[in-house]
Amino acid sequence: MKILYGVPSEGMGHATRSKVVIAYLLSKGHDVRVVTSDRAFSFLQTHFGERVISIEGFHLAYNNARVSVGQTILLSLKNIPKQILKNFTAYQAFLKEFMPDLVISDFESFSHFFAKTKNIPFVSIDNMQVLNRAKLDILIPKEERGNQVLSKNIVKAKVPGALHYYITSFFHPALRKEQTSYVAPIIREEIIQTKPSVKDHIVVYQTSTSQKDLIPVLQSITNQPFIVYGFNRDEEHGNVLLKSFSEKEFIQNVASAKAVIANGGFSFISEAVFLKKPVCCVPIKNQFEQFVNAAYIQKLQYGRHFDEFTTDQIKAFLYDLPVFQQSLQAFSHDGNKALFSALDKLCGSK
Repeated sequence: MKILYGVPSEGMGHATRSKVVIAYLLSKGHDVRVVTSDRAFSFLQTHFGERVISIEGFHLAYNNARVSVGQTILLSLKNIPKQILKNFTAYQAFLKEFMPDLVISDFESFSHFFAKTKNIPFVSIDNMQVLNRAKLDILIPKEERGNQVLSKNIVKAKVPGALHYYITSFFHPALRKEQTSYVAPIIREEIIQTKPSVKDHIVVYQTSTSQKDLIPVLQSITNQPFIVYGFNRDEEHGNVLLKSFSEKEFIQNVASAKAVIANGGFSFISEAVFLKKPVCCVPIKNQFEQFVNAAYIQKLQYGRHFDEFTTDQIKAFLYDLPVFQQSLQAFSHDGNKALFSALDKLCGSK
């Protein structure tokens, strides 16, 4: 089967989990082409070469460690003409030799638009649809309700009318829409094959590095070593070790950590839960999806959800580590088997 796979550029989690699915489809003899942009393009091209086509993608604008809705809208409006021109040209070029039988999207808009205009079956595989297609059973504070409405409407409008929605999730609130099912979080083979251990360090993974007092806060907990990723430099500040990114070393450090601290990005949290690492979440402001992920981490007692990053909050998280470690023992994962089985039924053989 010929398959077009759309991957967004915002957040590398989409790219890393899509790599798992794309590699599986290729192993089954399917002819897969990928459309994506920016860092996701560079990452996926390294693994799949000329199968990956560069397009223009959507970007979030940040201001003081939070998503700026206004700046994001302005940035999107500014880039729309360039996006349409480049993406139309890219699609026209590869369509001369490749007309897909199926389109799969990990929350990527242009592949969805292409599927609808060409009347090609379309399937969604992402974690975002839980915001629209499930009944969230968490307390949503008043200050988050505007973000909830905005996020739900964006998710609803982004990739409507799919043949089926596969929601990757470590939490499972009741579904409220048909053509929808849960699958376990998509875990990279490198993580699945890793044998976790528990050493003394804590890994801090920050995708938004605009929190100016991160290092001083960590230094204030003098008896606790931290390994920090996100600043893309190698420095040592007492008990705080900054590391530039190396995938192999990063996986080793997470697998051997006694806990992790992060924003609220789904893919990293899912891998931490898979490795049974307690998670301290401080979601990026105005990203409701991250708020939801963090809220369920706390609801399931896999870790804590905080609005701000302070010394007292980290100490509170550390105090309850035994509780979180015990709760995480109940988490199980099928090694991506349910999703792969669904794809086999959907795509058949070559």
